[in-house]
Amino acid sequence: MTAGKQSALLYIDVINDFQFDHGKELLAQTYHILPAMLKLQQYARDHKIPIIYINDHYASWRADLQQIYQHCLTNDNKELLQALHPKEDDYFLIKPKHSGFYQSSLQSLLYELGAKRLILSGIAGNICVLFTANDAYMREYPLWVPQNAVASNDPHDNMFALTMMKNVLKADVSPI
Repeated sequence: MTAGKQSALLYIDVINDFQFDHGKELLAQTYHILPAMLKLQQYARDHKIPIIYINDHYASWRADLQQIYQHCLTNDNKELLQALHPKEDDYFLIKPKHSGFYQSSLQSLLYELGAKRLILSGIAGNICVLFTANDAYMREYPLWVPQNAVASNDPHDNMFALTMMKNVLKADVSPI
């Protein structure tokens, strides 16, 4: 997909503590996609595409980036979180459940930004990325979900989710 002025990049759950069942596996898989995520981030910045972090709130119910970042920061994920820390002109939203659209201000922000196409990246590909992609598809957003910029704790589950996004949600899953 050629992304342009009317695109937005959604980074889904990348500020993450990985303190859950299979969290260590997901962290390892996320480190594998970090180079592609950074390349995607640079692509967005080069093309003036807004970057929107849509993240779990870890029971704080506050869209307080620094509080969530500090909560999530560990020795195991420090390199990842430092590399993906939002810049001042990025957006940071919280979500209460799996989809970035569910009970969040994402739809309103996308409207304000004039976004017509979405680029999705993040974790977990088979849960939050898939659910966000599904809701974006229902809102008729064309999708680019670079397969090398999405991770799940199990690579087979990740590939299944990407296949679903491609075949059912008509997403372009070509790598960055």
